[in-house]
Amino acid sequence: MKNLEPLIHDTENGLDYILVRDYYIPLIRVPEETRDIGFYGSLRRNYLKDYKKALYSQLMLTGKLWTYLADLNEICVGRRDQMVDQIMEAEGVTEELKCRDQMEWLRKVNNIRNRVDEVILNELVYV
Repeated sequence: MKNLEPLIHDTENGLDYILVRDYYIPLIRVPEETRDIGFYGSLRRNYLKDYKKALYSQLMLTGKLWTYLADLNEICVGRRDQMVDQIMEAEGVTEELKCRDQMEWLRKVNNIRNRVDEVILNELVYV
């Protein structure tokens, strides 16, 4: 039996392989990501697992899944905050209304947040 190299590199796919007994196993290292994926990132992860399996597998195998989800969550949170502020200003939901009628203010703010969440989910998460 010929001697096998303990570590080889495949130039076609860019992966390194390590010899374990008689088999070469891909040497995959997942980079450390310290950011949280948050609400939108976890929804996107579940969506990818259920409906976009190829993309999910590709991101997982390349080690880019967590970074992708953390970036998406940051984009969604920024977009949500911006849209809520713009709609509140356009619809006249102000601190003066909050002082005058708290329940009406709360109703309007919740309505705005729900509409914005629906837009973000349809445009950024479930695509």
